[in-house]
Amino acid sequence: MAVTNTTRIGGIMTNIVNHQITLAGRPVGLPKSSDWELAEAPVPDLEDGQVLVKVHYISVDPAMRGWMNDRDTYVPALKLGDVMRAFTVGEVIASQNSAFAAGDLVAGIDGVQEYAVSDGSFLMKADTSLAPLTAYLNTLGIAGLTAYCGLIEVGAPKEGEIIVVSGAAGSVGAHVGQIAKIKGCRAVGIAGGPKKCAFLTDELGFDAAIDYKNEDINAGLARTCPDGIDVFFDNVGGEVLDAALAIINFHARVVICGAISQYNNTTPVVGPSNYLNLLIRSGRMEGYIYFNWRAQWPSMIEQLAKWRADGDLKCPDDIVEGGVGAFPDTLLRLFSGENFGKLMIKVAD
Repeated sequence: MAVTNTTRIGGIMTNIVNHQITLAGRPVGLPKSSDWELAEAPVPDLEDGQVLVKVHYISVDPAMRGWMNDRDTYVPALKLGDVMRAFTVGEVIASQNSAFAAGDLVAGIDGVQEYAVSDGSFLMKADTSLAPLTAYLNTLGIAGLTAYCGLIEVGAPKEGEIIVVSGAAGSVGAHVGQIAKIKGCRAVGIAGGPKKCAFLTDELGFDAAIDYKNEDINAGLARTCPDGIDVFFDNVGGEVLDAALAIINFHARVVICGAISQYNNTTPVVGPSNYLNLLIRSGRMEGYIYFNWRAQWPSMIEQLAKWRADGDLKCPDDIVEGGVGAFPDTLLRLFSGENFGKLMIKVAD
């Protein structure tokens, strides 16, 4: 039986059915269908300070796999039965918060659901005169900001340096390589398959690409980085991280953004055997979360928007139709390498 609730929107009483994806199990290895439940829930009346958001697009990101575990990280662990955490963009359709009005387009962390009630603390208005709404999940959102914070604030690239990024055809990696080029560096991307590698060099302007599916990673790095690596931006971990550590230069910076090769392990995570090169080469390896620079996001978004408008920064939207029910299968695309650009799900127009 459908769950409905009579909610006042713009002075009109409206029946809303809210479809959600909730966490039903803790996955071991790859998530499976039984780890999710497609649920229906009522939309509660708004209290003072709250807004009701109609979700238009949901971001699908590798970090989601970690959020499913029974362990607090930089965010609290989800409880069984919770709506799956997700970055979203949408429209405010009712508001009891003076900072937001009905009709405002916003980006937030509203979860895998059609409607979300928010206190506004994690909502940001999306200026669609700068870019389309989907850009606030892409270049002007989690993808662009993660790349900017990791490369600029942690990697600190200098003109003429050699920057290597793993997972380079994904949304974060694609931005990292392009920002490296903007900063006057040599950009080398690691990706899977000739189509993705051609995209990096022919469309995004990377100087070189390594197809890890068809070339030994050590040989590929030797071919493309004969003078070593100054900044390694890692989204993959495992053997790729180890290979990069083997050829870092003096005072190299290794930026740990993710380790998608390890997220579904059923055995202990594989650590790098070449980590002593950090000592020998006076290098630094540092992980980060882009929320650490939240106060600087407005100025970062302004810069990212300018680069985007100038044509120096681009990343395709990889949009999946099907609403919230498409989420379980869409998430798996991240781990099979099927995604191309910024993966997201369309929920509403």
